[in-house]
Amino acid sequence: MKPSRDIARLIEIMAALRTPGTGCPWDLEQDFASIAPYTVEEAYEVADAIARGDKLDLKDELGDLLLQVVFHARMAEEEGSFAFPDVVEAITSKLVRRHPHVFGDTRDLSPAEVKVLWHQIKAREKADKAAARAAAGSPPQEEDRGVLAGVPHSLPALTRAWKLQARASTVGFDWNDARLVLDKIREEAQEIDEALASGDKAAIHEEIGDLLFVIANLARHVDADPEGCLAAANIKFERRFKGIEAALEAEGRTAEDASLDEMEALWQAVKKAEKTRG
Repeated sequence: MKPSRDIARLIEIMAALRTPGTGCPWDLEQDFASIAPYTVEEAYEVADAIARGDKLDLKDELGDLLLQVVFHARMAEEEGSFAFPDVVEAITSKLVRRHPHVFGDTRDLSPAEVKVLWHQIKAREKADKAAARAAAGSPPQEEDRGVLAGVPHSLPALTRAWKLQARASTVGFDWNDARLVLDKIREEAQEIDEALASGDKAAIHEEIGDLLFVIANLARHVDADPEGCLAAANIKFERRFKGIEAALEAEGRTAEDASLDEMEALWQAVKKAEKTRG
C-alpha cells in the first residue's frame, strides 16, 4: 500500500486498518464514541498550528483531521449507515444550498445580507430535518425545539455560552449596551465575594460559572471571541512568566528560590518592558 495524493488511497488504507483478521487491533476495537475525543483533539491541533503560523505542521494536522473524517465514515459504512461519498455529497449539497448568491440567482448581496440569508436557510434546513424525522416516525430530538436548539453540548464552555446568548438575543432577550453587561459582571463579582465569605464551595463554583457566562456575553457584545481572548491571555501569561524565569536564571536562581514579592516585581518589569517595546 503506497502513499498517494488521491483521497481514494486514504479510504483504502482506512478500510485495510479496519479489516478483521488482517487489520490493526487498535483500529478495529474503536467506535464512534472512542474516536470522538481524538477528532476534537485534532481540530485543536489544527488551530494551534494556525496560531503558531507553522504551515508545515498545518499540512500534517489537516491530514490528521481528515483521517478522523475517513475513520468515522468507514465505521458508518461498516454498519450500513453511510459511506465517505455520502459525506462529500452532503457537504457539497449544503454549500450549494447555502450560497444561492454564488450558485443561484440571488446576486450582489452585502456581507450582512449574506449572513441573514445563511441563517434563514439554516432555519429551513432544521425545519426540514424535523419534518423528515416526523415522517419517518422518529421522536423529535431536543435539538429540534426552541430558540436555543442545536447549540452543541460538546463545544468549549465559553464558546457555547457565547452561542447560547447569541441565540437568545435573536428574540430580544439581551442587554442593549455592553456597559450594562459590565454592570452585571460587577454584580456577579460581588456575589462571588459573598460566596467566599460563606465558605460554601458549591455556591462559589456556581457564582464563578455565572461570572464566566456573563464575561462571554460581554465578549459577544464587543464582537470578540471569548475563547480567542482567553487563548491570547494564556499566551501573554506564559510569555511574561518565562520572562520572570529568564531574569531569575540570569541571577543563577529559579522560580522556586524566589519570593512572591520578587516574582511580582519581575512580572511588573517584564510587563513594563513589553509596553516600552510595543
